[in-house]
Amino acid sequence: MSQLTQCPVGISPLELTEVSTGGLTQEAIFAETLIASRQNILPKHLRAPGPSTLQIEQLFRAAAAAPDHGQLRPWRFVLVPEHKRADLAEVFAQALVDRDASASPQQITAAREKAYRAPLLMLAIARLGPREPDIAMLERMVSLGCAIQNILLSAHSMAFGAGLTSGQALPSARMRALFKLQPGEQAACFINVGTASTRKPPSLRPEPAEFVSSL
Repeated sequence: MSQLTQCPVGISPLELTEVSTGGLTQEAIFAETLIASRQNILPKHLRAPGPSTLQIEQLFRAAAAAPDHGQLRPWRFVLVPEHKRADLAEVFAQALVDRDASASPQQITAAREKAYRAPLLMLAIARLGPREPDIAMLERMVSLGCAIQNILLSAHSMAFGAGLTSGQALPSARMRALFKLQPGEQAACFINVGTASTRKPPSLRPEPAEFVSSL
């Protein structure tokens, strides 16, 4: 008989687990490990294979669990499949030329390459236009951030690397046209997911005392 099933009278297996782990359930320990070990992996370090169709669906189900005051769903995501990467590459290149007419051929090539790096690439879009009920814009952005974090953590739980990228091309008219952004919508960032070819040493995290106070 395992140690877990040899419970003292009046104590359930779950309660015994909590006692033996300092009051934390196994689920809490898993969540803490998942959150603390997540890293932002740059797209240049992401390789195939990427998530399967079923895994991609699960990533979006995780996003759907984000807090959403007023049930506005103040975010949406647009996948960039392989056959559309060339279109995105051209937007990156032309947006660079729009900003800097003297950009070198090497810089333009580097801009195009951004569209091809991660096996799974999607754009996160904030929906900030007038809606009913009128939820504050800042609260909607928090909801988007939670949805993005859920995607990142879900990808991490599947052993994929993931990271966010932005850049000066995001607010460009060319990017808005490619992704058919509507009035009130803003491109927030790209989410990149794939198999990490390399990982950095764990980052130092601030201690709670550094950012928590009491009223």
